[in-house]
Amino acid sequence: MEWQDTGTVLRCRRHGETSAIVEIFTSAHGRHSGLVRGAFRRRPDPGLQPGTQVEVSWRSRLDEYLGTYAIEPVKSRHPAIFSGRLELAALNAVTALLLFALPEREPQPKLYEHTVTLLDMVGESDLWPLAYLHWELALLEEMGFGLDLSACAVTGTRDALVYVSPRSGRAVSADGAGDWKDRLLPLPPCMLVPRNGTPAEIAQGLRTTGYFLMHRLAPSLGDRPLPQARQRFADLFRRNPANSADFVHEPRRRSEIP
Repeated sequence: MEWQDTGTVLRCRRHGETSAIVEIFTSAHGRHSGLVRGAFRRRPDPGLQPGTQVEVSWRSRLDEYLGTYAIEPVKSRHPAIFSGRLELAALNAVTALLLFALPEREPQPKLYEHTVTLLDMVGESDLWPLAYLHWELALLEEMGFGLDLSACAVTGTRDALVYVSPRSGRAVSADGAGDWKDRLLPLPPCMLVPRNGTPAEIAQGLRTTGYFLMHRLAPSLGDRPLPQARQRFADLFRRNPANSADFVHEPRRRSEIP
């Protein structure tokens, strides 16, 4: 068995004296592991760092075996991602959530494209925190827990949608909330229109997606808790002094989030 693909490194773990088991989120083969021989022969291969975009060839005698990787780095995102604590925390949250949620060897092409777009923006575009929020929405969607933000669950209106029901995952308008508004989750405008948003709004959105990650996605995967890296990122984002001001609404490289 043999195939070639492109992907993003999620994790690299030492195996034996010099080899490594590398997990990669690939375009056509999903989350997939393989053995890289000699990865630690001298010092860790920088091309195997999480977040690196790579071209891979996988080979095995049988499809169900671990198999071996030949990996060619294509793009290192580390100069941008290591530009700040928040950027590094975002990378750690993305890789941890993918390792936590994705079944092995099941293609997730839409989520893969979202992930590549997000990682290319981190440290390079003013809109990357908003892109991260919408990446979490995409993750929930792909895992079967997508939010329905199209209309109010109570009145059916498409206007003044300001809450999300924690029970149904549907939007609720200000009029539809009534006396239940204190029990609902926030729905900031940036979750509906992914083109701008203040840090405070993005933090509100992370509170909402975090609820569904913790109370819907995590229980569906057994007894494992949600990765701490996700909460560390959300906490750091909320505390970041830059959150006292709006982000620039015109990014340096991208005008909107796909």
